[in-house]
Amino acid sequence: MDATLLSVLALGLILGIKHAIEPDHVIAVSTIASQSKKLWQASLAGVFWGIGHTVTLFIVGIIVILMKGEIPEKWAMSLEFLVGIMLVFLGIKTIISFKNIHIHSHKHDDDVEEHKHVHSHINSGKHNHQHKHKKVTYLGSTVIGLVHGLAGSGAMILLTMSTVKSVGEAAVYILIFGLGTVIGMLFFTTIIGIPFVLSKKRKSISGSLGLFTGVISTVFGVYYMYNIGVNEGLFHLWI
Repeated sequence: MDATLLSVLALGLILGIKHAIEPDHVIAVSTIASQSKKLWQASLAGVFWGIGHTVTLFIVGIIVILMKGEIPEKWAMSLEFLVGIMLVFLGIKTIISFKNIHIHSHKHDDDVEEHKHVHSHINSGKHNHQHKHKKVTYLGSTVIGLVHGLAGSGAMILLTMSTVKSVGEAAVYILIFGLGTVIGMLFFTTIIGIPFVLSKKRKSISGSLGLFTGVISTVFGVYYMYNIGVNEGLFHLWI
Protein backbone atom coordinates (compact mmCIF):
# COMPACT_ATOMS: atom_id res chain seq x y z
CA MET A 1 0.00 0.00 0.00
CA ASP A 2 1.69 3.19 -1.17
CA ALA A 3 1.87 6.50 0.65
CA THR A 4 -0.64 8.13 -1.67
CA LEU A 5 -3.32 5.54 -0.92
CA LEU A 6 -2.57 5.76 2.81
CA SER A 7 -3.06 9.52 2.72
CA VAL A 8 -6.33 9.04 0.82
CA LEU A 9 -7.55 6.54 3.43
CA ALA A 10 -6.52 8.88 6.24
CA LEU A 11 -8.53 11.62 4.57
CA GLY A 12 -11.47 9.21 4.29
CA LEU A 13 -11.30 8.58 8.05
CA ILE A 14 -11.34 12.31 8.78
CA LEU A 15 -14.20 12.92 6.34
CA GLY A 16 -16.12 10.07 7.97
CA ILE A 17 -15.78 11.67 11.41
CA LYS A 18 -16.87 15.01 9.96
CA HIS A 19 -19.78 13.39 8.14
CA ALA A 20 -21.06 11.78 11.36
CA ILE A 21 -21.64 15.12 13.05
CA GLU A 22 -23.91 16.61 10.39
CA PRO A 23 -27.04 18.08 12.05
CA ASP A 24 -29.56 15.54 10.73
CA HIS A 25 -27.37 12.67 11.94
CA VAL A 26 -26.77 14.06 15.43
CA ILE A 27 -30.42 15.08 15.91
CA ALA A 28 -31.73 11.67 14.83
CA VAL A 29 -29.42 9.70 17.11
CA SER A 30 -30.01 12.10 20.03
CA THR A 31 -33.63 10.89 20.14
CA ILE A 32 -32.27 7.39 20.82
CA ALA A 33 -29.58 8.59 23.24
CA SER A 34 -32.23 10.49 25.22
CA GLN A 35 -33.78 7.16 26.23
CA SER A 36 -30.50 5.84 27.65
CA LYS A 37 -30.22 5.24 31.38
CA LYS A 38 -26.46 4.69 31.33
CA LEU A 39 -23.73 6.48 29.43
CA TRP A 40 -22.44 3.36 27.70
CA GLN A 41 -25.93 2.81 26.28
CA ALA A 42 -25.85 6.26 24.65
CA SER A 43 -22.37 5.53 23.33
CA LEU A 44 -23.46 2.22 21.80
CA ALA A 45 -26.38 3.99 20.11
CA GLY A 46 -23.77 5.94 18.14
CA VAL A 47 -21.76 2.83 17.34
CA PHE A 48 -24.78 1.00 15.93
CA TRP A 49 -25.77 4.07 13.91
CA GLY A 50 -22.30 4.00 12.36
CA ILE A 51 -22.59 0.28 11.60
CA GLY A 52 -25.95 0.70 9.86
CA HIS A 53 -24.69 3.73 7.95
CA THR A 54 -21.59 1.86 6.76
CA VAL A 55 -23.52 -1.26 5.70
CA THR A 56 -25.76 0.60 3.25
CA LEU A 57 -22.97 2.84 1.99
CA PHE A 58 -20.82 -0.20 1.31
CA ILE A 59 -23.47 -2.37 -0.35
CA VAL A 60 -25.01 0.36 -2.52
CA GLY A 61 -21.65 1.96 -3.26
CA ILE A 62 -19.93 -1.20 -4.45
CA ILE A 63 -22.92 -2.33 -6.54
CA VAL A 64 -23.20 1.03 -8.33
CA ILE A 65 -19.43 1.28 -8.84
CA LEU A 66 -19.29 -2.26 -10.28
CA MET A 67 -22.14 -1.37 -12.64
CA LYS A 68 -20.32 1.86 -13.51
CA GLY A 69 -23.53 3.79 -13.05
CA GLU A 70 -24.93 6.42 -10.74
CA ILE A 71 -28.01 6.90 -8.59
CA PRO A 72 -30.68 8.94 -10.44
CA GLU A 73 -31.21 12.41 -8.99
CA LYS A 74 -34.88 11.70 -8.33
CA TRP A 75 -34.03 8.64 -6.24
CA ALA A 76 -31.21 10.39 -4.38
CA MET A 77 -33.42 13.33 -3.42
CA SER A 78 -36.32 11.03 -2.49
CA LEU A 79 -34.05 9.22 -0.06
CA GLU A 80 -33.01 12.57 1.41
CA PHE A 81 -36.71 13.42 1.81
CA LEU A 82 -37.13 10.11 3.63
CA VAL A 83 -34.61 11.34 6.20
CA GLY A 84 -36.89 14.29 6.95
CA ILE A 85 -39.87 11.98 7.44
CA MET A 86 -37.78 9.83 9.77
CA LEU A 87 -36.73 12.86 11.83
CA VAL A 88 -40.36 13.93 12.27
CA PHE A 89 -41.36 10.39 13.27
CA LEU A 90 -38.50 10.11 15.78
CA GLY A 91 -39.30 13.55 17.18
CA ILE A 92 -42.99 12.84 17.72
CA LYS A 93 -42.21 9.42 19.18
CA THR A 94 -39.75 10.99 21.63
CA ILE A 95 -42.23 13.70 22.65
CA ILE A 96 -44.94 11.11 23.31
CA SER A 97 -42.60 8.85 25.30
CA PHE A 98 -41.55 11.66 27.64
CA LYS A 99 -44.98 13.27 27.84
CA ASN A 100 -46.55 10.04 29.13
CA ILE A 101 -44.12 9.66 32.00
CA HIS A 102 -45.68 10.60 35.34
CA ILE A 103 -44.18 10.63 38.80
CA HIS A 104 -46.16 9.72 41.88
CA SER A 105 -45.44 8.47 45.36
CA HIS A 106 -46.61 5.39 47.16
CA LYS A 107 -45.50 3.24 50.04
CA HIS A 108 -44.63 -0.43 49.83
CA ASP A 109 -45.59 -2.68 52.75
CA ASP A 110 -42.00 -3.32 53.71
CA ASP A 111 -40.82 0.28 53.25
CA VAL A 112 -40.26 2.73 56.04
CA GLU A 113 -39.95 5.67 53.71
CA GLU A 114 -42.08 6.76 50.80
CA HIS A 115 -40.54 6.16 47.37
CA LYS A 116 -41.13 7.84 44.05
CA HIS A 117 -41.62 5.73 40.97
CA VAL A 118 -41.94 6.60 37.34
CA HIS A 119 -44.77 5.06 35.40
CA SER A 120 -46.11 5.40 31.91
CA HIS A 121 -49.87 5.88 31.75
CA ILE A 122 -51.00 5.40 28.17
CA ASN A 123 -54.64 4.95 27.16
CA SER A 124 -55.65 4.09 30.68
CA GLY A 125 -56.52 5.85 33.89
CA LYS A 126 -55.69 2.73 35.89
CA HIS A 127 -52.36 1.83 37.36
CA ASN A 128 -50.93 -1.25 38.93
CA HIS A 129 -47.55 -1.40 40.56
CA GLN A 130 -45.84 -3.77 38.21
CA HIS A 131 -42.70 -1.88 37.32
CA LYS A 132 -41.59 -2.81 33.86
CA HIS A 133 -38.21 -1.81 32.53
CA LYS A 134 -37.55 -1.31 28.85
CA LYS A 135 -34.98 -3.58 27.32
CA VAL A 136 -32.26 -1.56 25.69
CA THR A 137 -32.29 -2.18 21.96
CA TYR A 138 -30.02 -0.73 19.32
CA LEU A 139 -32.15 -1.78 16.36
CA GLY A 140 -33.52 1.76 16.16
CA SER A 141 -30.04 3.26 15.92
CA THR A 142 -29.07 0.73 13.26
CA VAL A 143 -32.17 1.49 11.18
CA ILE A 144 -31.52 5.23 11.45
CA GLY A 145 -27.98 4.60 10.22
CA LEU A 146 -29.27 2.45 7.34
CA VAL A 147 -31.60 5.24 6.18
CA HIS A 148 -28.87 7.87 6.46
CA GLY A 149 -26.51 5.59 4.56
CA LEU A 150 -29.02 5.22 1.73
CA ALA A 151 -29.60 8.96 1.59
CA GLY A 152 -25.88 9.70 1.45
CA SER A 153 -24.89 6.90 -0.93
CA GLY A 154 -25.04 9.07 -4.07
CA ALA A 155 -22.57 11.63 -2.77
CA MET A 156 -20.39 8.88 -1.30
CA ILE A 157 -20.16 7.12 -4.67
CA LEU A 158 -19.11 10.32 -6.43
CA LEU A 159 -16.51 11.02 -3.75
CA THR A 160 -15.14 7.47 -3.88
CA MET A 161 -14.93 7.32 -7.69
CA SER A 162 -13.05 10.62 -7.78
CA THR A 163 -10.63 9.50 -5.06
CA VAL A 164 -9.57 5.89 -5.78
CA LYS A 165 -8.61 3.90 -8.87
CA SER A 166 -10.09 0.43 -8.39
CA VAL A 167 -13.07 -1.37 -6.89
CA GLY A 168 -10.82 -2.92 -4.22
CA GLU A 169 -9.54 0.50 -3.17
CA ALA A 170 -13.12 1.81 -3.24
CA ALA A 171 -14.21 -0.95 -0.84
CA VAL A 172 -11.39 -0.16 1.59
CA TYR A 173 -12.07 3.57 1.31
CA ILE A 174 -15.78 3.17 2.12
CA LEU A 175 -14.98 0.94 5.11
CA ILE A 176 -12.43 3.45 6.44
CA PHE A 177 -14.94 6.24 5.90
CA GLY A 178 -17.47 4.13 7.80
CA LEU A 179 -15.00 3.65 10.65
CA GLY A 180 -14.72 7.42 10.83
CA THR A 181 -18.50 7.77 11.13
CA VAL A 182 -18.53 5.23 13.96
CA ILE A 183 -15.79 7.11 15.83
CA GLY A 184 -17.46 10.49 15.27
CA MET A 185 -20.91 9.33 16.34
CA LEU A 186 -19.53 7.39 19.31
CA PHE A 187 -17.93 10.60 20.57
CA PHE A 188 -20.98 12.79 20.08
CA THR A 189 -23.63 10.39 21.39
CA THR A 190 -21.50 10.00 24.51
CA ILE A 191 -21.52 13.78 24.96
CA ILE A 192 -25.26 13.96 24.21
CA GLY A 193 -25.96 11.17 26.69
CA ILE A 194 -24.21 12.89 29.62
CA PRO A 195 -27.03 15.35 30.55
CA PHE A 196 -29.68 12.62 30.24
CA VAL A 197 -27.74 10.21 32.45
CA LEU A 198 -26.93 12.89 35.05
CA SER A 199 -30.57 14.00 35.22
CA LYS A 200 -32.15 10.53 35.30
CA LYS A 201 -33.02 10.92 39.02
CA ARG A 202 -34.51 14.36 38.42
CA LYS A 203 -37.39 13.43 36.19
CA SER A 204 -38.60 16.99 35.62
CA ILE A 205 -35.23 17.94 34.12
CA SER A 206 -34.86 14.67 32.24
CA GLY A 207 -38.39 14.99 30.86
CA SER A 208 -37.79 18.58 29.75
CA LEU A 209 -34.58 17.57 27.97
CA GLY A 210 -36.38 14.69 26.27
CA LEU A 211 -39.26 16.88 25.12
CA PHE A 212 -36.80 19.48 23.84
CA THR A 213 -34.97 16.79 21.87
CA GLY A 214 -38.23 15.59 20.36
CA VAL A 215 -39.32 19.10 19.37
CA ILE A 216 -35.95 19.86 17.76
CA SER A 217 -36.08 16.62 15.75
CA THR A 218 -39.65 17.32 14.60
CA VAL A 219 -39.03 20.93 13.60
CA PHE A 220 -35.75 20.13 11.87
CA GLY A 221 -37.42 17.22 10.02
CA VAL A 222 -40.15 19.50 8.68
CA TYR A 223 -37.53 22.06 7.63
CA TYR A 224 -35.45 19.31 6.01
CA MET A 225 -38.41 18.06 3.96
CA TYR A 226 -39.33 21.59 2.91
CA ASN A 227 -35.76 22.32 1.85
CA ILE A 228 -35.48 19.13 -0.22
CA GLY A 229 -38.97 19.35 -1.65
CA VAL A 230 -39.10 23.05 -2.54
CA ASN A 231 -35.60 24.49 -2.62
CA GLU A 232 -33.97 21.43 -4.18
CA GLY A 233 -36.86 20.86 -6.58
CA LEU A 234 -37.91 17.34 -5.53
CA PHE A 235 -41.61 18.13 -5.91
CA HIS A 236 -40.89 19.27 -9.45
CA LEU A 237 -39.11 16.00 -10.22
CA TRP A 238 -42.02 13.98 -8.84
CA ILE A 239 -44.49 15.89 -10.97
